[in-house]
Formats: sequence, structure tokens, C-alpha cells
Amino acid sequence: MRRMIVLAALLVGWPAASEVTKSDPGGFVSMHKLVIAAPPDKVWDTIARPSLWWSKDHSYSGDAANLSIDPRPGGCWCEKLAGGAIEHARVIYADRGKVLRVDGAFGPLQSGAVMGTLTFALKPEGQGTAVTVTYVVGGYHPAGLASFAQPVDGVLAAQMPGLKAAAESPAT
Repeated sequence: MRRMIVLAALLVGWPAASEVTKSDPGGFVSMHKLVIAAPPDKVWDTIARPSLWWSKDHSYSGDAANLSIDPRPGGCWCEKLAGGAIEHARVIYADRGKVLRVDGAFGPLQSGAVMGTLTFALKPEGQGTAVTVTYVVGGYHPAGLASFAQPVDGVLAAQMPGLKAAAESPAT
């Protein structure tokens, strides 16, 4: 957990299409927008396979192959660990090719009474897909949530190039 905070703090630049749109002691909103040169169904299928695009550097196990999403309501965004597993989030809305929404407090946010809703919204755009990723976080953390806004936004921003590359790959 501490490793994730340190890695997030080391991020120095975020893509122009990412932004913390609101931040205060009780919560924050992080938003990322990108266009992927693949149809919405392929992008959705790629999102549902985080082992293809999530960075191992932002995992507990150090291996993205241990990440999975069961893309149905109640499904788990989970990670296998050597001695067990962690549930990062639970799927609350799944509409293939349109929306995947999960509830969960990722990484160091799990150490407080924090809730987060991460939404991947997909819309056709030309021959590709416009993707908006929004993470709305609220609750209580002894350190306050405003201090997490930029590091969490940076971690999410760091995943977007991997998502784009995986979805655009002919192999996926």
C-alpha cells in the first residue's frame, strides 16, 4: 500500500486529457478522456481485462496478470495474491460497449471509510470510441481525501496509454 502512494507521488506529468475536477477534504473527482481507434465493444472487452492494460507497478502483487474483472453486476475487480486476494471494486453497472461502472476504494483509499465509483463511459466516435473515465471518491480518511486527489488521478492517468494500446492492438 505504501508502495502505491510513493509511486503515485513520483508521477510528475499527466496527459492533457486528465483532470481533478473537484477536490476537498471529503472527496474528489478525477476525469480522463481519450479516443481509442477501436469499436466500443472491443474497448469494453479490453477494459474488462485489466491484465492487458493495468500497470504492474500499481498492483499489490506486482504482476498485472493477477488482475481480473468479472464484468457483470456483482462481479469482482480482483487481484490474486501469493497468500490470498484483494477486491479492488465490485461491478454495479455493465452495459457492453457502453458503460462499465464499479464501486471500490482502490489502493491506499481502502485504509479509510472511503467509497469510490469508477465509470468507463464509451461512445462511438468516427471509426473509434471516445472513452470518459470518471472516478468519484468520498468519505472519511484520517489524512483527508484532498491529499489523495492528485496521486490517484496520476495513477489513473498512467493506465490510459496501456488501455489505448491494448484496445488498439490487433491481438486483443
